[in-house]
Formats: sequence, structure tokens, C-alpha cells
Amino acid sequence: MMGSREEERLLEDGTIKNESLGPYTGDGSVDIHGSPVLRHNTGNWRACPFILRAVCCERMAYYGISTNLVTYLTKILHEGNASAAQIVTTWQGTCCLTPLLGALLADAYWGRYWTIAAFSAVYFIGMGVLPLSTLVSAFKPPSCAGSICPFASPAQYASFFFGIYLIALGAGTIKVCVYSFGVDQFDDTSPTERMKKSSFFNWLYFSNNIGACVSSMLLVWIQDNAGWALGFGISTVFMVIAIGSFFSGTVRYRFQKPGGSPLTRMCQVIVASVRKLNVKVPYDSSLLFEVPDQNSAIPGSRKLEHTDEFTFLDKAATVSDFDAKSSNFSDPWKLCTVTQVEELKILFRVFPIWATLIVLSIVYCQIFSTFIEQGMTLDTRLGSFTIPPASLSIFVMISVIFLVPIYDLIFVPIAWKCTGHERGFSELQRMRIGLFVSLFSLAAAALVEIRS
Repeated sequence: MMGSREEERLLEDGTIKNESLGPYTGDGSVDIHGSPVLRHNTGNWRACPFILRAVCCERMAYYGISTNLVTYLTKILHEGNASAAQIVTTWQGTCCLTPLLGALLADAYWGRYWTIAAFSAVYFIGMGVLPLSTLVSAFKPPSCAGSICPFASPAQYASFFFGIYLIALGAGTIKVCVYSFGVDQFDDTSPTERMKKSSFFNWLYFSNNIGACVSSMLLVWIQDNAGWALGFGISTVFMVIAIGSFFSGTVRYRFQKPGGSPLTRMCQVIVASVRKLNVKVPYDSSLLFEVPDQNSAIPGSRKLEHTDEFTFLDKAATVSDFDAKSSNFSDPWKLCTVTQVEELKILFRVFPIWATLIVLSIVYCQIFSTFIEQGMTLDTRLGSFTIPPASLSIFVMISVIFLVPIYDLIFVPIAWKCTGHERGFSELQRMRIGLFVSLFSLAAAALVEIRS
């Protein structure tokens, strides 16, 4: 967390200036009633503790299900190793796709807060179904009789999959909204708040791993030794606490109004660019079309500065002779604003990053499927205590829990002096370093597999 001493040091250095900003936020944020919000008593780190606590408890609930899911499939539903791994991977893939739905609903229609509210209910129902599927005799899978393990009935399969896919819908949709909602608490027009945003992501990741760590240690052991109904029930309680924590901070939050469908705006830029294929883009970017108002034409969004990349798309914001004669500047399928064009450029710029992370995600998914199945074949005894195979992933989480505070409180100030960057390294540099270090961990895992 950004402390006052570091802020004073940056002020003295001139990295950030003494702000003479107005009493209201400059990014168009509002309160729950739609009125402009004051800087001094909303957002920033006044609001973030509610979000971080909610993320921590929600991750406890989520990982209380996902971490040991492959064990439940093999030991309770009597699935084979390959089938169980495939089910877990498909379910995790669904969890990664549902954020697209959450982003669309939040950006275009409901806003992040109300999207979180709606899908928290879906999430809670899914969490509640799983304990019932292990308690109600009609939905409880049969136990093995010696070496004979009967398959679960269609009703038992249906109740289980109904629960976990409701969780996938709720967890994925909420996750993207909660993270973005946390970012909304920092005003980009304030240099001080803009700098704190990077620190928020560090502590968000820290809270995420605290929740995952507790689940991997506590809930996995309870599920393996005290029963699945109790383990799933505790996960449901954590979800209730997460929901309560999030909504208890409502009066402190800053809200961004829905700005319409980003997919529609992107299509408008592409169509307008193609329509003006033969129109020449002016050398002076100030001649490109932009609304004269201080705020962007997109509700809840600030104006974006013009960039020189993907200049073909600038045709969409070029005022043609026909546009000037007709004075029709209101049809976005023919003429787009610079901000709208830059929004699509941002998507193009981050696409290579997404493509790069696909391979990493494929490997990461194995932590909760094939790695756990491999752990079932290992001797995991530590003295008189046996480590559950699903708890082996805890070492990743423990390293994050210890390293995030060290990075944010100690390493960043030191790196800042060397690099001159207010956060030590840029986001892209940190991603490059992280991917490079990951190569060694994967190489070590491969060597262990070869020699075992």
C-alpha cells in the first residue's frame, strides 16, 4: 500500500505535483444515487478494504471447490483420471469465458456494481447446491462396495454439474467486474490516485492468494478427512461473508455509468474506416473528430489522446467533405470520435499479450488437474502428517503472500531510484520478468517428471 512517506518523497522529487483539483472527481464517477462524488470521502483506499476483503473470502469459497474438484470426481463420482482432468479443464475454461458476459453486461447495461449484485445471487445458489448434493440421498453419489464402485445416476450427475456451472457463471462474471470496480475507485485525473492504482493490483493479488492459500490448507483437509458436505458448506459460508463485505462498502464506492456496448463501438470504427477507404487522414491529428465537451461521448469514460499506431483506423475519425457539407456528425457508423478509435487501438495493442498468455494458462490449468492426480501417486507424508495432494499447490500461494508485501513496500522504492519509474517497473516489464522466471519453474517440473 502506498504510504505517506513514499508520497512525500515523490512530491519532493517532482514525480507528482501538489494537486489543486476540485472537490469532485474528474473521471465522471458518481455515487450510488448517480450524483457526483467528493474526493475526500469516497474511493481510493477508503473503499478498497471492503473490496479486498470480499475478494479474499470469495477466493476462499472458489478455491474450496476448484482445488480439490478432481479428487471429488475420482473418489466420489468414480471418474477415471483422464475423464476427471477433462471435466476440470472444461469447467475452468468456462470460468475463463464467463467474464466476457460480465464485461458486456457491466459496460453496456447494468454497470459493474449491479452486475456483481445479480451474479452474486447466482454464485450463492451454485455454492448452496453442492452441499445438498452430498447430503440429500437422491443426489448423493453411491459409495464403493469393496472394489466395486457404481457410477452416479443421471440425477446425481445433474445436481453436481448444475452447482459447479452456476459457480462458473457467477465466479467468472463477478471476477472481471470486481477487479474493474476496484480500479474505478482511483481517479485517473489525479496523479496521486493514478499512482496508487498499481499498488492496488499488488494487494488485490495478495488478497486473492490469501484466500486460495486458506482453502488449499484448511478446506482441502476438511474435505478429505471430515467430509465433503462440511467442506462445501464452509465454502458457502465464505461466499456469504464475501457478499456482505462487498455491499457494506456501498456508501464509500465510486461508480462509473454504463457506456454502451464496446463491441458495437468497435464495429462502428471498423465500418466507418472501410467506408472512408479513399479518404486521406490529415497530418494534424487535432483535425480528427472529437466532441467539444470536456467529457468523452462515451458515458463513464474519459477522453483518450490520439496515438500514431494503426493509422488506418483514424479514417473513422476523419471529417470528409461529405461530412462537412451535410453537417451530420451524429452517426457513429459514418464518423467516430478519436476516443472511440483509440479504444479499438488499445484492444489491438493488448491482443499480443493475450495470445502470449494462452500458453501459460494452459500450463496453469494443470495445477488443478493432472498435477493433483500425480500428487495422488506420491508419498506426501511429512512425519506423522499427510499432506493432501490438492494442497501441494499451496507453495505457489505462500510465495506470493510473502513476496507481494516485500515487492510493494521494499523493492518498489529501491527500483524507483534506479529506473525513475514511479512503480519501479512498468506493467509490461513486470509481465516479461514474470514469464521469464516461469520458464525455470516449468523446466524444473519437467525434469522431475522425467526422472520420476
